[in-house]
Amino acid sequence: MFGGTFESPVVEHGARRAIISIAVITATLLEIIDVTIVNVSLPNIQGNFGVGVDLGAWVVTAYLIANVVVIPLNPWFAARFGRRQYFFGSICIFTAASLMCGLSNSLGQLVFWRLIQGLGGGGLIATSQAILRDTYGIKEQGKAQGVFALGVIVGPALGPVIGGWITDNWNWHWIFFINIPIGIIAATLIYNFLRNPAEGHYRKLDWIGLILLCIGLGSMQFVLENGQQYDWYDDARIRWFTLTSVVGLAAFVWWTLRSAIPVVDLRVLKLRQVAAGSILGAVLGVSLYGSIIILPQYLINSLGFTATLSGATVMIRAGAVLFFTPLTAILTQRGLVDPRLQALLGFVLLAISNWWLGSITTPVSDFHSLVAPLILSGIGLAQIFVPLSVSVIGSVPDKEVPATAAFFNLSRQIGGSLAAAILITLLVRGFTIHQTELASTQTLARLPTEQFVLGQGGEQNRVTMERLRILVSAQSAVQSYADTSRWVAVITLGLAPLVFLLRRPRIGMAITE
Repeated sequence: MFGGTFESPVVEHGARRAIISIAVITATLLEIIDVTIVNVSLPNIQGNFGVGVDLGAWVVTAYLIANVVVIPLNPWFAARFGRRQYFFGSICIFTAASLMCGLSNSLGQLVFWRLIQGLGGGGLIATSQAILRDTYGIKEQGKAQGVFALGVIVGPALGPVIGGWITDNWNWHWIFFINIPIGIIAATLIYNFLRNPAEGHYRKLDWIGLILLCIGLGSMQFVLENGQQYDWYDDARIRWFTLTSVVGLAAFVWWTLRSAIPVVDLRVLKLRQVAAGSILGAVLGVSLYGSIIILPQYLINSLGFTATLSGATVMIRAGAVLFFTPLTAILTQRGLVDPRLQALLGFVLLAISNWWLGSITTPVSDFHSLVAPLILSGIGLAQIFVPLSVSVIGSVPDKEVPATAAFFNLSRQIGGSLAAAILITLLVRGFTIHQTELASTQTLARLPTEQFVLGQGGEQNRVTMERLRILVSAQSAVQSYADTSRWVAVITLGLAPLVFLLRRPRIGMAITE
């Protein structure tokens, strides 16, 4: 199974490798940043079009549905058209759709072009990882996955920063327009420098499998994105889409395992590294996106941070990732530490940092109090992604790399969506519970409450009671934010031992079959 001399036919060195790396990571950042950058500007978009939260949410939902549907199809498209052509085409679609999103003058137009943008974006993330794996070769997987990690981990943090600055200084149209020059540069570099490991060849498309996959994954993403908004299974739409997702995915698996031309090769999941890596990808998604979802809301809504300052606060974690990822890549590359132990340490550090954040989540916290736990969170993430990617992507035969990368990135995306669904639900319901508990204790029989209510002129008045209601509401929100941080810590720590599902990779040895 292992051989020491085989190299991918598209391994690059020197300036050419640097150029390809820059182009690939730029395209990766475009896709990942666009997931989070829109969230910051969504209130402005809703106000501009005069729509409510339920309709405005489709600006995000349409993109993510298209994204998760396309990711598992990447290996088929790359084999059909050639990886260079497919990657180049995906960047072009994403960039053109970004232009049309910025030019949209109705919500319907914006949602449509976000759907197209998601189709292009879905072709970037998993293909990027496969390209870097082959460009660096199996002997330098630490470097390859370190480069990829910078895009995947830093991207979600850059989105709120860029989106916040644009929201505070320009208008929402520019969150799409800024993609255009970057996309043109990335597409030009890819077209001129990236080589194909194999040319595209005609492949029949399993239309039935494709339709079932779209129905199953699309319905699942709708449920995860909109479950809390529609009060989960009390709403007929959520029940219907859940049933559709379960039936669609079950039918897809049944059909695909019997198809002679499967649109997604599920048989690759027989490889232990791929199956375990997919599970751990979901765990990483929960840990990676958990605090990104909750922390900006706490900073803006409870502490009164501007969108720009909130984004800058989140960037502290990204800065730690940038600093420590090269060190982790060196340790992984040289085989000095078992990558599974590195990933385990990373998950433990993430759990500690989130619990720490929960303990300092108060109505009067300031920027400086958040720095240390966010740095610790960044160190944890830097310890996870490179070892995990090397263990999964670097330990499968070359022919299985596209499918492995697709499953690994799909599972991370689904894990992030699952984290959003769970944490937002916990946040909303926790607020209600804390508000009820706090309100029930605010009676005149309690001395602090009596002093607050009757302190001005010795009489109870409407203004004072309203101030008390606002204080109770604010404190309930803060307690709920703290609870969600602790839940992220518990989930992360509880799932950390799953790293031992992986085999320890043999760094430096190429897999040839």
